[in-house]
Amino acid sequence: PIVQPAEPVELDVEGVIKGIYLLAPAKIDGPRTQILASGVSVPWAIEAQRILAEDWSVSADVWSVTSWNELRRDGLAAEEEAFLNPGEPARVPFVTQQLEGATGPVVAVSDYMKAVPDQIRQFVPNEFATLGADGFGFSDTRAAARRYFKNDTHSIVVRSLEMLARRGEVDSQAPIKAIEKYRLHNVNAGTTGNAGGEA
Repeated sequence: PIVQPAEPVELDVEGVIKGIYLLAPAKIDGPRTQILASGVSVPWAIEAQRILAEDWSVSADVWSVTSWNELRRDGLAAEEEAFLNPGEPARVPFVTQQLEGATGPVVAVSDYMKAVPDQIRQFVPNEFATLGADGFGFSDTRAAARRYFKNDTHSIVVRSLEMLARRGEVDSQAPIKAIEKYRLHNVNAGTTGNAGGEA
């Protein structure tokens, strides 16, 4: 069982239907990142937003992706329309429209294989990284598996910090300190998704 969050105030219904909407805008000012999450990953993204703000003074917007596939279909359709209608103004893919003005690197997280969120990479103008569960043969708790695949809450935090550090927007040592702080190399230190209510 998964506890579903309350419907956001002023829900972006078009975004829900077409594949992506802003679920939780950043709550602080600071170096900015965008977290795109789907399904069971959404609560982990919200937790990563909190940790980035409290531990690292990093501002993160959290987007709920209701369909990576639908976003890709729309993006490819926009490309084909432009291809078949040279000289006409090209339609902007929906995901590109939604993220217009969203600053900072994008971390896309899913419990699917990385290839699933990677489907939209070409339509996102920002620097883009994907976290997912690739591979087979790892048998342990859900939390350990998500730590092993590096798609858990703390991996979102560290990946965001790494991308911001490369841009010179946070201390270059921040990712190293975060890996140590959250014991990212230790699968038994994972805490993401062990309880039924958060998948």
